[in-house]
Amino acid sequence: MNRLDQLFKNKKKDILNIYFTAGYPNLDDTETIILSLEKAGADLIEIGMPYSDPLADGPTIQESGQVALKNGMTLPLLFEQIKNTRKKTEIPLIMMGYFNQVMQYGEEKFIEQCVEAGVDGLILPDLPLFEYEKDYKNLFEKNGLNISFLITPQTSEARIKKVDELNRGFIYMVSSAAITGSKKGISPQQIEYFERIANMQLQHPRLIGFGISDYETFSTACRYANGAIIGSAYIRALANSKNIEQTTLDFVSMVIG
Repeated sequence: MNRLDQLFKNKKKDILNIYFTAGYPNLDDTETIILSLEKAGADLIEIGMPYSDPLADGPTIQESGQVALKNGMTLPLLFEQIKNTRKKTEIPLIMMGYFNQVMQYGEEKFIEQCVEAGVDGLILPDLPLFEYEKDYKNLFEKNGLNISFLITPQTSEARIKKVDELNRGFIYMVSSAAITGSKKGISPQQIEYFERIANMQLQHPRLIGFGISDYETFSTACRYANGAIIGSAYIRALANSKNIEQTTLDFVSMVIG
């Protein structure tokens, strides 16, 4: 069974997914960050593939991506780093990036490299549902690679049901229409959205992302979904870090209480 599927089978709530940008703050920090996050208590780790033209990323993640690219991060190097790290951990790992990166690398080659490196799933916000279903669904399923699609407060009920049908892994619930890291706190309108989706009784687990940054927002999100995703707040913590392991331990402890 895929490590991601195993996680959701064994743990139904309070799942903490932490995002970091590969190659940030330093080119060779990938292994240290992954192992530090696991030790600190993260359940799932989302590895950002730095890209020159990100769609949904806020200033914090965009800047970390630019630094990572300047540091020399590439997809072949990242696959090598993940492959080496996988020898030391069984924590579920997913890669988040853009389908343009996958196309430039070669779709089949990219998926083969994911499987070989020990990646459990992908998040590709710019991959259209219809294109995935028509051209790539069989390739993903044949290789046992999960994919998580995004929904927002504006997503129609029909599309949410289609996402639930095609999804393999978890549904990424974007908490608002804003970019990542752009607001703090959770509004009554967002709670209404969380409740509406919870009442749809979807078959796949849900993680809430965008605007989750601390104990209060994490615990609130977890009341309405299986867990939550934190990215920008962790990137900001890494920016000032003198010791990644200690910074990570302090950050995760602050989030989970």
